[in-house]
Amino acid sequence: MERAKKFLGLSQDESEAVSRLAVPERQAGEGKSFYDTFALAGNRVVRVEPGLIVCSFKVPPRLTDRTGKLASGAIANLVDVVGISVDFVEGLPMNVSVDMSISHLSTAKLDDELEIISKRLGQRGGYTGTLVLVRNKATGEIIAEGRLSMFRTQASSKL
Repeated sequence: MERAKKFLGLSQDESEAVSRLAVPERQAGEGKSFYDTFALAGNRVVRVEPGLIVCSFKVPPRLTDRTGKLASGAIANLVDVVGISVDFVEGLPMNVSVDMSISHLSTAKLDDELEIISKRLGQRGGYTGTLVLVRNKATGEIIAEGRLSMFRTQASSKL
């Protein structure tokens, strides 16, 4: 347990760097959030078709782990966000991810250019299933494959 705590703990320099971060206050719905800026900045939409979204993403230093590879959590985040985006409808509530399964097949390094493809597998009522493929654009190597189950509640009037 102590080895795990030591491995997961921050060094003195890392701790000081985090304590110096200034995160400005913002009102809900006002501009981009810290999450949008930190986790999603750099994700570019390349192509949109009904039931299909293709994005391009260059691995930034902020999303790498200690070994210099794209962190597993960042991969999960990309699968979730791009997977949900394939079923976005303006004016309707966003989908909620209810189940996600990701197979990590390889790794991506700093500055690797990734292609993220999200395809709707099917839809029944408020339930939608999508497949998300994350691959290295230069080599074609599959980094991860995710399956995402989402649910959107049907909007109802309370009047």
